[in-house]
Amino acid sequence: MPDSWIYNPSLELLSRDELDKIKLQRLKEVVYRVYNNNQFYRKKMKEKGITPEDIKTLEDIKKLPYTTKDELRESMPFGFLVTDYQNVVEVHATSGTTGEPIFMYYTMKDIENWSEIMARSLAAAGLTKRDVLQITPSFSLFTGGFGFFYGARRIGATIIPIGPGFSKRQIYTMIKLGTTMLAGIANYAIRLAEVAFEMGVDPARDTKVRKGVFGAAPWSEEMRRRIEKIWDMQAYDMYGLSELWGPGVAIECVYKSGLHVWEDHFIVEVVDPKTGEPVDVEEKGELVFTTLTKDAMPLIRYRTRDISRILDEKKCQCGRTHIKIDRIQGRTDDMFIINGVNVWPSAIEEVLLREPLVAPYYQIVIDRVDALDRMTVLVESKTKLGENEKVALAKKLEYELREAILVTPKVEVVDPGTLPRFDGKAKRVVVKAEE
Repeated sequence: MPDSWIYNPSLELLSRDELDKIKLQRLKEVVYRVYNNNQFYRKKMKEKGITPEDIKTLEDIKKLPYTTKDELRESMPFGFLVTDYQNVVEVHATSGTTGEPIFMYYTMKDIENWSEIMARSLAAAGLTKRDVLQITPSFSLFTGGFGFFYGARRIGATIIPIGPGFSKRQIYTMIKLGTTMLAGIANYAIRLAEVAFEMGVDPARDTKVRKGVFGAAPWSEEMRRRIEKIWDMQAYDMYGLSELWGPGVAIECVYKSGLHVWEDHFIVEVVDPKTGEPVDVEEKGELVFTTLTKDAMPLIRYRTRDISRILDEKKCQCGRTHIKIDRIQGRTDDMFIINGVNVWPSAIEEVLLREPLVAPYYQIVIDRVDALDRMTVLVESKTKLGENEKVALAKKLEYELREAILVTPKVEVVDPGTLPRFDGKAKRVVVKAEE
């Protein structure tokens, strides 16, 4: 592996003992800071009978209260600030897809730390000074575009801050300017490839894009294989959320065996989504993060609603010692229940995209008939099929889905170009009113 793919060896290759010392010192500091500068945390800690002096080991983090998204929303706009508003140099916000947007605040120290973890993340995916990075997330209250921009600038790569949409212009730009890495959302990489072929451009043959970093929404291994084949690229998964700066919280390295969490900036836990009790290593649950270096708005034990697990691996082949989490399976609020069975959209995508006759465009429709849940999966075929071929393919997919998710959906195969396209996060699930 090239040395340039480790951005900051002095911190990325620390021993476990050194990392734990940094984490404990910073945990003590952040707990002291929020207790003395934030009414919300002081009240919650007093209710639990906890003071900063009670944090003596990393295990003591379990004594601290959780923070939820609803609590952030109820305390808007300034209830979680621990610094004077005059020190804030930048404001971002959550996307608002699960409710009202939550504003997040950044001091210059926050921007520097965010730039550092994003530089590490992009370098782990192969970005160097010689690369040309095309950034397709938006430059707005949403954190995506800015995070990629700050990290790439720290590395010294050439940046094309094009933002989302205008797909033909995206293809034109990447050809003319020699884009080598694409940043964005996985489903948009598929959409860009579709537009490229419509323009007579073969993404693998006619562009220089050979690396991609994708996040903002869960995407399956089958989706990765599709993207890598159609672009002839290496596609890497990145994890982040606006409450924890934005993108850059965790990233896959070249070995794609889990996402490294930058432990000198975050403590990650996994808990049972229902009880809040910690689960064992390798056991799936809800990710919980404590920010160790956020300046304007640190968060203690923030419940992300994202489902993953901590991997039981002491050191990665890449040399990094920072703990790894598995790829995100979904969100607790993405999961839906069909007649008592928990179903994840990502599990459906995994089955659908294993079928070579299927295009990477699908929609899950949930409705209720006579007090029973009914699920219909609409999926596009790669090429136009005859009616008998559609029926046969639908029956095959129904069987494979039943085996995977323990629910038998109705599958309808539709013609290419039938389902909606999205420049941002794809809206995969449609819930209809009860009939």
